[in-house]
Amino acid sequence: MRVVFVHGACVRDGSWWWHRTAELLQERGVPSVAPALPSCGEAGRSAGAGGPGLSEDVAAVRQVLQDSDKPTVVVAHSYGGIVTAEAAAGIGSVRHLLLVSSYLPEIGQSLSDFGDGTPAPFLDVDPDAGTFGVRPELLADTFLQDCAPEIQAQAADHLARQSVQVTAQPVKAAAWQQVPSTYLVCAQDRGTPPRLQHEFARRAGNIVELDAGHHPFLSQPAAVRDLLVSL
Repeated sequence: MRVVFVHGACVRDGSWWWHRTAELLQERGVPSVAPALPSCGEAGRSAGAGGPGLSEDVAAVRQVLQDSDKPTVVVAHSYGGIVTAEAAAGIGSVRHLLLVSSYLPEIGQSLSDFGDGTPAPFLDVDPDAGTFGVRPELLADTFLQDCAPEIQAQAADHLARQSVQVTAQPVKAAAWQQVPSTYLVCAQDRGTPPRLQHEFARRAGNIVELDAGHHPFLSQPAAVRDLLVSL
C-alpha cells in the first residue's frame, strides 16, 4: 500500500502540510508522496492569468498515480477533491479515496459550483493578477485553531497565491463514482462548515467524523493515520 496526498487551495509544499501524518505512516511501513500542484506556482511556472490551472494540476497528480502499480489510497483535502475527481479516474492501482473536508464534483462541475458566487471572507482575490490566496491574518483562526502555535506559524510560511481560473474550470471525470470512497467530516472546521461537508459527503460511500478543524492531518495525525491504515 502507498498513500498519495493531494493538498488544498492556496498552499505550497504539500509534503509539509502532510508531514505529521506521513511520518506516522512511514513508521508503519506505508510510504507516501505529495504531488506539487502547478496552479499554486509549485512547478516552475507562476500562478496567475495565463498560468497553469486545473488541467495542469490533474496531469501532475495523475502522473504520480501512474508511476507505481502499488495499491494506492488517495487522500484529497478541500480543493484537492476537485483535482482528484479527474486525476484518479480509470487508474487501476487506486483502491480508495479519502476526502478530507473536500469537494466531490460531478462531471462538468467546478469549484465555483459549491459556493454562492461570492469569495469567502478569508480569501483575497486579485482579478488583475488572476490569483487568489488566503488572508494571512485569518489563517490560524479559520483553518488551524486546533493546531499548536508553532504549526500555525510554519503554516503561514507555506501559503501560496493560486491561479484563480481553477475555480471555474470543470472536471472531466468523477473518480468517486467508481472508486470506494470515505469522507472525513471535520466537525470544528471554520473554513468549510460541517453542514456543508455533510452535504458534500452524501456522494461518498462512507462517512467518518472527527472533532477537528480544517487540517486534521496536522492537529490529529494519529487519528488520520489510523483511519488510513484501516482503509
